[in-house]
Amino acid sequence: MHCPQAVKAAAFFLLPIFSTAAELSGQNALAYTGKLVSFGARPAGSENARKMQAYIAAELKKFGCQVIEDGFQARTPAGMVAMKNIIARFPGKNGKALAVTGHYDTKRFKEFTFVGANDGGSSGGLLLELARAMQGRPHNSDIYIVWFDGEEAFAEWTATDSLYGSRHLAGKWSADGTINRLQALINIDMIGDKDLRLEDELLSSESLRRMVEQIASQLGYARYFSGRSVAVEDDHAPFLRKGVRAIDLIDFDYGPSNSWWHTSQDTMDKLSAGSLQVTGTIVLEMLKRLDQ
Repeated sequence: MHCPQAVKAAAFFLLPIFSTAAELSGQNALAYTGKLVSFGARPAGSENARKMQAYIAAELKKFGCQVIEDGFQARTPAGMVAMKNIIARFPGKNGKALAVTGHYDTKRFKEFTFVGANDGGSSGGLLLELARAMQGRPHNSDIYIVWFDGEEAFAEWTATDSLYGSRHLAGKWSADGTINRLQALINIDMIGDKDLRLEDELLSSESLRRMVEQIASQLGYARYFSGRSVAVEDDHAPFLRKGVRAIDLIDFDYGPSNSWWHTSQDTMDKLSAGSLQVTGTIVLEMLKRLDQ
């Protein structure tokens, strides 16, 4: 995944012990991540990906949201591949919209099995917990929680071999007018690392970067930020190009000298509930402020 201009076999999981509707649980998010990772390697178009999609859709139906399965065909270096974004919509009443997004596919490797606990798993798992936590939570805007397919390149990262799901949805929402209602988009990626150090991502909208900085300071979370400013091409980029305010919350230093990224070392033992709790809390606070 990604083109940074400066960087991105499951442990046994326990099913979530649900807390009250308005509370977010890092333990739940970690358990959801473990469940996704238990499907094995999940590259776009694979049988494991289809099993994971069915699981996510079934979970979302428990949460009182509208579930939208956005299937499409993507032209890739491997030929045409069936992909599917999954969208949970929590309807609002003011005609505006906010989105929280992340990818849930894993990169395809021939040399080893890549289960992508952090890269693909953590974003997919935290999005499930965010959807659960939205139940009964008051909000004025439509809240969209989106699982993007096809973030990873099939060969080498290029403008046409990457970000398949986000490019597709940005185009679709532009055509149907949804993008005109979209006040902001928050993308999360690689946010489960036990040693969480979120970047100041330079492509992201300045106002949202400053909002995150303020929230981190107020919540005592400054230590979870790396202090680095790096530009990362990620699933927020197609929306930025459409004029949407968007931000990428990402930790692009995974393991010693980033040595666990896109390797067989990206496994559940490298993740923590605490890191997922921190990121999820920041996201919910951003939604609260953006919705006001």
